[in-house]
Amino acid sequence: MEIPVIDFSQLDGENRSKTMALLHNACEKWGFFKIENHGVNKDLMEKVKNLVNSHYENNLKASFYESEVVKSLGNGRTSNMDWESSFFISHRPKSNMDEFQNLSEDLRKAMDEYIAQLIELAEKLSELMCENLSLEKHHIKKAFSGKTGPSVGTKVAKYPKCPQPENVRGLREHTDAGGIILLLQDDQVPGLEFLKDGEWVQIPPSKNNAIFVNTGDQIEVLSNGRYKSALHRVMTIKDGSRLSIATFYNPAGDAIISPAQKLLYPNQFSFADYLKLYATTKFLDKEPRFESLKKMTSACNGVIV
Repeated sequence: MEIPVIDFSQLDGENRSKTMALLHNACEKWGFFKIENHGVNKDLMEKVKNLVNSHYENNLKASFYESEVVKSLGNGRTSNMDWESSFFISHRPKSNMDEFQNLSEDLRKAMDEYIAQLIELAEKLSELMCENLSLEKHHIKKAFSGKTGPSVGTKVAKYPKCPQPENVRGLREHTDAGGIILLLQDDQVPGLEFLKDGEWVQIPPSKNNAIFVNTGDQIEVLSNGRYKSALHRVMTIKDGSRLSIATFYNPAGDAIISPAQKLLYPNQFSFADYLKLYATTKFLDKEPRFESLKKMTSACNGVIV
């Protein structure tokens, strides 16, 4: 399958409508896609990858191969384990970077610069999603904000070489709990797979520092099921150690998430009322009919649409 590719450089020209349609289809039918010409500094992305790889080699690799998951693989007990070495950095609303004593100053600084640019990209993407869903421009950001603004964090992971890839996953099948996930991944080693129409689609390594995006459970809820949260996994391999730097643009912990009112079908109406409206709109599009009925039922129930 050909993974959807969204070229952000086309959003400002005559191909904007086509590009927006591609994005809408990717969110609606796939739940994952790749962004090119995203505006994030590619030298900075390369620097972050190199520094993370060095951090793993110097601080995490040895301890991983002494970990319980490695011992369990030797004993054949791996059904509830993942073959990964990872840690999670919180960025917003409060950074926890200082809690990691062995992170180099270069990595801290590069990560802060990278995340600042990535948040801009995530919010631009959220605005484009809102436009495609006919929602107010900042609806997703407002829905995610709570009292302190959207929550942003990064899972930094390596999926090391595995002597028995047939017996353990790098990361077991799951959907992501949050909102918009932006992935800076390895440019050489594969392993990521997404489920599409009952088939596992292999996501190739990201060349030229393209950013891979998937939508999480909260986007599916907020869009009333229009946009999908796709099942995915990471496979292990014998011959390579895969890098994954996944940044999550998520709701704040106190954010109250619900489907956007505009995307809900009308409900709590009698069929007789529907037939009265239908009698005068039978040969017109059904969407305005639904909107009229939604306003009628909302007014009766005291709900502001």
